[in-house]
Amino acid sequence: MSCKSTKVAPSVDFDHSCSDSVEYLTLNFGPFETVHRWRRLPPCDEFVGARRSKHTVVAYRDAIYVFGGDNGKNMLNDLLRFDVKDCSWCRAFTTGTPPAPRYHHSAVVYGSSMFVFGGYTGDIYSNSNLKNKNDLFEYKFATGQWTEWKVEGSLPVARSAHGATVYNDKLWIFAGYDGNARLNDMWTISLQDREHACWEEIDQSGEIPPSCCNFPVAVCQDKMFVFSGQSGAKITNNLFQFEFKGHMWTRIPTEHLLRGSPPPPQRRYGHTMVAFDRHLYVFGGAADNTLPNELHCYDVDSQTWEVIHPSQDSEMPSGRLFHAAAVIQDAMYIFGGTVDNNVRSGEMYRFQFSSYPKCTLHEDYGKLWENRQFCDVEFILGEREERVLGHIAIVTARCQWLRKKILQARDRQRQQRTKRDSSEESDEGAAGGPRDVPAGNRPSGTQPLLEVSIREAEAQPFEVLMQFLYTDKIQYPRRGHVQDVLLIMDVYKLALSFKLSRLEQLCVQYIEASVDLQNVLSVCENANKLQLDQLKEHCLNFVVKESHFNQVIMTKEFERLSTPLIVEIVRRKQQPPPRVYSDQPVDIGTSLVQDMKAYLEGGGLEFCDIILLLDGHPRPAHKAILAARSSYFEAMFRSFMPEDGQVNISIGEMVPSKQAFESMLRYIYYGDVNMPPEDSLYLFAAPYYYGFSNNRLQAYCKQNLEMNVTVENVLQILEAADKTQALDMKKHCLHIIVHQFIKVSKLPNLRSLSQLLLLDIIESLATHISDKQCAEMGSDI
Repeated sequence: MSCKSTKVAPSVDFDHSCSDSVEYLTLNFGPFETVHRWRRLPPCDEFVGARRSKHTVVAYRDAIYVFGGDNGKNMLNDLLRFDVKDCSWCRAFTTGTPPAPRYHHSAVVYGSSMFVFGGYTGDIYSNSNLKNKNDLFEYKFATGQWTEWKVEGSLPVARSAHGATVYNDKLWIFAGYDGNARLNDMWTISLQDREHACWEEIDQSGEIPPSCCNFPVAVCQDKMFVFSGQSGAKITNNLFQFEFKGHMWTRIPTEHLLRGSPPPPQRRYGHTMVAFDRHLYVFGGAADNTLPNELHCYDVDSQTWEVIHPSQDSEMPSGRLFHAAAVIQDAMYIFGGTVDNNVRSGEMYRFQFSSYPKCTLHEDYGKLWENRQFCDVEFILGEREERVLGHIAIVTARCQWLRKKILQARDRQRQQRTKRDSSEESDEGAAGGPRDVPAGNRPSGTQPLLEVSIREAEAQPFEVLMQFLYTDKIQYPRRGHVQDVLLIMDVYKLALSFKLSRLEQLCVQYIEASVDLQNVLSVCENANKLQLDQLKEHCLNFVVKESHFNQVIMTKEFERLSTPLIVEIVRRKQQPPPRVYSDQPVDIGTSLVQDMKAYLEGGGLEFCDIILLLDGHPRPAHKAILAARSSYFEAMFRSFMPEDGQVNISIGEMVPSKQAFESMLRYIYYGDVNMPPEDSLYLFAAPYYYGFSNNRLQAYCKQNLEMNVTVENVLQILEAADKTQALDMKKHCLHIIVHQFIKVSKLPNLRSLSQLLLLDIIESLATHISDKQCAEMGSDI
């Protein structure tokens, strides 16, 4: 194996020796924090600064800066500083004239300065001089100097409870409340040159969020995100994203979220949202008269929500609103807010993010589908006999109906081959293709494509269905376009025929969300033709709604509708059927992960087409799956496939244990990263050697080792560390053994250690035992 450049996780280093030998691993052990752990940090003492809400916090270097807010009686304009390293509070040094006391303002960091814009000022105690502001102040961290920016020209209307962020050297302001109405305008100003700075109103397009206030904004992957907030009667739990380059808003769809999967957080206001890595984290706020304290996480790549389960030793913050949050390195800090009974808080909490590389399972299988490499089945579809290529392993793992079709086609192929072989005994197999040998022993490149005929499917909807089998999702077409909705209806019909419950639900949710006044009659007619009763019911109920009916029946499409459907609509309007409520849970089917797990655990045995040899022991597997997940196998199967269809497994020159090898296969097949700590040592270099899409497995291995070396498993990990030459882990294990030797000495595994490892333990003991301890031990003899 030649040396290649290696991408590794932060604080995970390789000491490469540019040889075929195993890599020397450096895990950089040191202080670490339990992931997803909440910690309560020292609160702000009253003599430093008041408890507060409606304030702002920003992060600069290793400190959190708190500005303004209210303490329940008065507005504030003090500036507090919290040092995250020594967990200490103080008042920040300031000179110059600070902004007037205020709350519901915004604060951002640009360069080495903090910028404060707008907010609500006045005397809340006497209810006098209350007004919104549109002033802009700069605070320089280095000198403590406050300066107001006097900007000429057009200004944003004075506002509070707005959103603000920095992108591309500019401050961006969105929405808020002007004292009379909620807003949804957007303004920007360059922060590079104070002398020539001017405000510019942005011409927004797309699905602009409704006018709103008391919402957070966060920037992730060059987009600004807005979630929920106070928007009057239109209050929703929608998430919107704004493209800075085209000034285009998009509502993030939720139609792809299956029933039973984590929904978005309920609608709320006064919450926080921060960005870290590829995730947005939403905490707190007032949600329909409750103060929830779950932490919700949105994955920008997969467009899915989840609730983060805190570690067992977490000190959870209570629910609150009008608190503030900021990120320093890989942790979120939350300060203050209004808690139960309108009490202001002076608490500071720290939440430890997990920064694992994302799971690329769905992406990797999706690329296999797009590239059509290593295809071994060809589906012949519909009357026109259009052809679509695929992979037997993925299809048979995901769809039992197609699995039966493939088995039937394979039996026919074998029968035809047997007939040919018997008529050509003198040249057995030469003209008839490969002999009927076990799948794993077939030489590469000699197996023809298996042809499977499916008359009931047309190519276009079938390709959408195949995309689902590989990725667990479908690429939603343009929302609301009639032809696109009709295509998904054809996919839905196939999902019903092929008994793919998960795909059924995806299609239904997409179609129901896409039905509107323009397309409802077309969708209804198509549902009637395809006998899709659930969708037809949805369309009929949509048409007869009070706010829809008159508009629909006045359209040209209604005039062209078939007579039976017109009759059904009129009768439905005159006498609506009683609503039927079902308590039956919706079957959402099995996921890609569940199906690939079952496939690895035996469900795919009859479709294996490669043998992996671990120390001479065979393990049947599937070429397409290995190639999709590993560039090492992909290159091998494309160019250097062994003639006997068998591949020896090693990581460098090191052969992993059987248990570690099974852990690696679980990762390859369905992305599982749970394994005993000793397996993590064997597999730490696997992402490097096998060319996985990223170093997710490696990051989990490192954390597994950091967190889970115990007295009970320290001897197994010592053995693995010795075998893999992970010298720092070996040292770490010896350290534990020495300090817990009385307990370790009673472990049965101690007797099975090699002589060299026992000598290492004795040497470590000798190094750590002082003369005094030697004397004490001698007196006990």
